[in-house]
Amino acid sequence: MSVNAIGSPLNTTLASGMPNSGINEKDFIKLFVSELQFQDPMQPLDNSQFLTQLAQFVSIEQQSEEVTGINNLLTLDSSGQSLGLLSHTVQIANADGSTTMGKVTAIQYSQSGVQLTVATTGNNVITNVSLAQIQIVTP
Repeated sequence: MSVNAIGSPLNTTLASGMPNSGINEKDFIKLFVSELQFQDPMQPLDNSQFLTQLAQFVSIEQQSEEVTGINNLLTLDSSGQSLGLLSHTVQIANADGSTTMGKVTAIQYSQSGVQLTVATTGNNVITNVSLAQIQIVTP
C-alpha cells in the first residue's frame, strides 16, 4: 500500500505564475460603474439587486484577503520548519537516487522557497538543498 505525502514544499509563485482566467476587482468595478451609468432612469437598479452585487463584491474581497493570509501562514510554516533544521544532521536524497548525510549550516530564503546548505563529513558543501530532499533528521 502506498502512502502519499501529507505536505509539499512551499511554492510561493504558484498563484502569481498562473494566468488569471476570471474577473478581478478592477474589472468588477468597471462593470458595476458602467451598469450604473447606463441604467434606464425609468427603471433604475433595484435595491435588492444592488445589495446582492455589493455583497458579492465584498465576498470576493474577503476571499482574496483569506488567500493572502493563508499564503503568509504557509511562508511562516516553511520558515519555522527550516529554522528547526539548523545545526541538525540530515540525510538528503540526491538526484541520482543516492543519499548523503551532513549537517545543515545555512538557510537561504528566496521567492522559489527555502534552500539549505549542508556540510558533509568530507568537508564538501552541498548548496540549494530543498526541504523536499530531506529524508531523515537527527539531532
